[in-house]
Amino acid sequence: MKVRIREFLREDIGSGDITSELVVPADARAEGHIICKADCVLAGLAEASELFAELGAEVVKSKTDGKPAKKGEVVMEVRGTARQVLAGERLALNLIMRMSGIATLTHELVQRSREVNPKVRIAATRKTTPGFREFEKRAVLLGGGDPHRYGLYDAILIKDNHIRIAGGVVEALKRARKGSFTKKIEIEVESREDALLALDNGADIIMLDNFRPAEFTKLSGELRKKRPDVLIEASGGITPDNVVEYAKGADIISLGWLTHSARSIDFSMDVERV
Repeated sequence: MKVRIREFLREDIGSGDITSELVVPADARAEGHIICKADCVLAGLAEASELFAELGAEVVKSKTDGKPAKKGEVVMEVRGTARQVLAGERLALNLIMRMSGIATLTHELVQRSREVNPKVRIAATRKTTPGFREFEKRAVLLGGGDPHRYGLYDAILIKDNHIRIAGGVVEALKRARKGSFTKKIEIEVESREDALLALDNGADIIMLDNFRPAEFTKLSGELRKKRPDVLIEASGGITPDNVVEYAKGADIISLGWLTHSARSIDFSMDVERV
């Protein structure tokens, strides 16, 4: 996290904050209060604290990531030189706004889906902002969701293009199983026929991609009846409007919406000279 925070600061500050250097006395001290403008689940406070520490400012009070906050609450207080506080203001707000938006949406979808199926997982995807994935995935976790895989390196997920190149579902699974015995093997399928092939050829997790909710629920029941240990994931075309329709038949529901379409929560920072 520290490396990324330093990169973000370099991007924003560059050779220096020319406005503050011209307008704000070097010895002026200030206190900043970050205020929540809407009810939400908090995320990004740890990152904002690290950011201010890099600038030499001190976080004297902070709420906890993953906890709810109400509109109007002060969620963080920062002290330091006025230049330090002002240099971190916008970047800290960007982190908190973006991450809290993801955490809040994730929490909402988890709560709604678990009313139908208490064991279902709401998971993210790799549809993330380049360079910001670790923060978006952490926000999903803070909202009660599952980050899914972090990249191509930490999980086996055979997708449609892999299947075409390998020569079909059976051959793709055979190759994956031969190459690894330590990881679960997940495969994405788009038809009942391929789902049954995946089941019969040892897939640990079957992702049913772009199935309508009724079709998904029917097929997931059929697959579990044949092999109760298999995990069934719903993916493709899933939004906050239809996620609950998939919950009954799913072990996992993955949706890129969590990270590519979550709406940021509004926060502001009031800075005063002390």
